[in-house]
Amino acid sequence: MANDITSQILQALRGYTDDVREEVDKAAEEVSKQTADQLKSTSPKKTGKYASSWTTKKVGKKWVVHNKKHYRLTHLIEKGHAKVNGGRVPGRAHIRPAEQEAIREFVDRVER
Repeated sequence: MANDITSQILQALRGYTDDVREEVDKAAEEVSKQTADQLKSTSPKKTGKYASSWTTKKVGKKWVVHNKKHYRLTHLIEKGHAKVNGGRVPGRAHIRPAEQEAIREFVDRVER
């Protein structure tokens, strides 16, 4: 009798865990796609190629937001850089605000 109750409790907990894991994965995917869309709209646009190349992909169990074609520019644009003939180009923060928004949104969804 004790084994029956124990196995039923374990089965219920496994089902609950699977449901929670599914919802967390779904929230991660949706938040990462929203973040990529936000970066597309808030990134600096000279020709539009940098802004349009933000995308998401799943790496293992994680969702990653990245700039597919112009990944080398992300740090330079975000933080600024030195000019060839002296001086500096100021940074244009666009990744950090999107990241902070994504963290808040993801935490809110997981808590719900």
